[in-house]
Amino acid sequence: MYKISHTQKLDDNVDYIEVENSEKTVYAKIFLNLGASLQELILNGHHLIKDLHPLTYEDTYASSILFPFANRIKDGAYTFQGKSYAFKINEKPLNNALHGLVYNKTFKLVKQHVTQNGAEVILLYTEADRVNGFPYKYTIQLTYSLSKDGLGLKISVKNEDIKPFPFTLGWHPYFLSDNLYESTLNFDADKTCVFDERNITIGLKDIAKNEVFKVEDKSLDDCFVLNTNKIVFNTPKYKFTVISSSDKGNFLQLYTPPHANTIAIEPTTGVSDSFNNGMGLQTLQPKQIYNISWDLKIE
Repeated sequence: MYKISHTQKLDDNVDYIEVENSEKTVYAKIFLNLGASLQELILNGHHLIKDLHPLTYEDTYASSILFPFANRIKDGAYTFQGKSYAFKINEKPLNNALHGLVYNKTFKLVKQHVTQNGAEVILLYTEADRVNGFPYKYTIQLTYSLSKDGLGLKISVKNEDIKPFPFTLGWHPYFLSDNLYESTLNFDADKTCVFDERNITIGLKDIAKNEVFKVEDKSLDDCFVLNTNKIVFNTPKYKFTVISSSDKGNFLQLYTPPHANTIAIEPTTGVSDSFNNGMGLQTLQPKQIYNISWDLKIE
């Protein structure tokens, strides 16, 4: 049987949900006050995600939901439908806006459900103000589903405004391997993004397709244009597959942080500076809802 618990310590700025099964082989810890980010994950007895101490969430954005844009916006500035806007600069050394607006917001638990074989929590953030840089009202709902077979993350964004707005989406999890050098990835891509010195996309380049991408000792901060909706991560102790519900417009950002045997495997719907280069950029009309799911299955 599964159980869900909710811990709040407002004086310590702590607000998290724990989901686990009775066998202790499945466990998730989701911090509502950190953008409803998944800060710990155990599946089939394997630790896939855990705290990256001494790195902080402010440094890593670990498991954050990236909305209304994934990655970066150069100078925080963009133009949409003839008007100019500017996000707050939160990557000051490079003068970029980084990873959207909801990574540090507090979500509310609106529904929970447990069964013998799994558990589900539904979390909601409502933006009722028209903030600088993104003057639109919206809601973003996250559904985390857990079972012995894996994790499901469904994101639903609704435009609650009277005007359309631009957006991309992403998810920024870091996964553990007991031996990252011996770990590999499988994905179908023949193009990668070209970045400038500020990690801003300035074009694409062709690459040779690899059936197996060997991580080894590579220092990664790379974005690939995916031809399919499937990513596979193989480690010496476990293997998982991430499948997007979208058959097109999928990108993969890989990043190796200064933390041993850890890699960010980030599915996104757009690239850095998408609000200016248009790569993956979508428009959500008033009262329209956009849904996407990333399902992780462990073997």
